[in-house]
Amino acid sequence: MTTATTERAVRRAADVPAWRPFRVTVARVQQLTPCFLRITFTGGDLDEFGHDGPDQRIKLYLPRAGQDLPDAPAGDWFAQYRAMDPEVRGTLRTYTIRAVRPAQREVDVDFALHGDAGPASAWAVAATVGQEVALIGPNRLYGADCQGHEWSPPVDVRDVLIAGDETAVPAVCGVLERLRGTLDPGVRIQVFLEVPDAADVLPLLAPDQAEITWLTRNRPDGTVAANGELLLDAVCAAEFGRGARAAALDASTVDTVDIDLEVLWEVAAAAGSSAYAWIAGEAGAVKTIRRHLVRERGIDKGAVSFMGYWRAGRSEN
Repeated sequence: MTTATTERAVRRAADVPAWRPFRVTVARVQQLTPCFLRITFTGGDLDEFGHDGPDQRIKLYLPRAGQDLPDAPAGDWFAQYRAMDPEVRGTLRTYTIRAVRPAQREVDVDFALHGDAGPASAWAVAATVGQEVALIGPNRLYGADCQGHEWSPPVDVRDVLIAGDETAVPAVCGVLERLRGTLDPGVRIQVFLEVPDAADVLPLLAPDQAEITWLTRNRPDGTVAANGELLLDAVCAAEFGRGARAAALDASTVDTVDIDLEVLWEVAAAAGSSAYAWIAGEAGAVKTIRRHLVRERGIDKGAVSFMGYWRAGRSEN
């Protein structure tokens, strides 16, 4: 590559942001289960919406009641959002896309509903066709990986563990679909999904060898399990990573994040591990599961991607 070509590439990377806002409207609303609601968004430039990973994150921007959607900011959109008056700016929440159809200029987002306890859930429940919001997401014109996704198993992985609550189900659905026909049939895949009720179990497209277990917090006797309780029990009982043990670690090398003050988020980096775990959901449960895998079971901490999607008792800023 010549110096001139390199300089043009650098200028292009600077001019074209990896993420950008997309003004969209609600095209369809579909109730999948009592917990899961799918909203299809459409927009004139969604053919430029990127999709670099099966668990691709986006930001959903909801204007305040009675306010119009502001002009999409250029450049550092998040810095501009943070600089807005908190009394005026809208609500920003993180979600995982469920599907992208560039040719149709459509994006699906599956919402895990929890009544009107949060602004995004309350908005989704009441969403109607034609409502306008903004999706801040990957820009296909960027020409490289826009980031915002964590699924990253080692090339030679032989043992995969996936665990998440209902907030992680859309991402897990995308991951399992991506894995179909791409993994050696000898790779073991164990999936544990915790949802509120048996009526929230969704049909999944997954590799033939995937062992999928749905865990429902609402018990037949009328009692309700705590968030993450069933997920932790299932992971502790699972046969996972027995042939890929690392040295046991002191708790101080594992529990380094205060989940009440910091975001619990780390992407696996152990490229040579034969085991890989992807854990997402309520931060307290995710931290406990990760502690079990690394400290008690001896899994290489670099072989575990763990994401605190939400924290019980706290709202996303």
